[in-house]
Amino acid sequence: MEISVIQIHKPDDLNFILGQSHFIKTVEDLHEALIQNGPGIRFGIAFCEASGKCYIRHSGNDDALIELAKRNAELIGAGHSFIIFLEGVFPISVLNRIKEVPEVCHIFCATANPTQVLLVETKQGKGIVGVVDGSSPKGIENEEDIKERKALLRTIGYKL
Repeated sequence: MEISVIQIHKPDDLNFILGQSHFIKTVEDLHEALIQNGPGIRFGIAFCEASGKCYIRHSGNDDALIELAKRNAELIGAGHSFIIFLEGVFPISVLNRIKEVPEVCHIFCATANPTQVLLVETKQGKGIVGVVDGSSPKGIENEEDIKERKALLRTIGYKL
């Protein structure tokens, strides 16, 4: 058994969701769940099939995001994993829809942070052990930091 670390390759501010599912139908169902979010969302999905032809299945409505998803899925190469790159929406706006897709078993992360995927590889194949999402804490927020956090959430429309 070998453990490796794969860096997600993406532009700094681009959000993505990494998860695990269980069936070839995943790609189409994720596509439908995302497109129902409304106009303005752009996305690319790639899914590593774990049986049969074991292809990287893909879909989306933005060619560049589809290519990015395919490239990262190929680097990860873990059976039944999927990656979705998003523009025009934050992951929080689509995460519950994705979790409701019947094939989705687990979400590893939903972030724009620099992310490393921890993989284990056996003779059978690869599996995702977990992720390193962003950086470790550098301290505890003070009163001014709390005010800044609250102001940011209201500025971007997540709190009233």
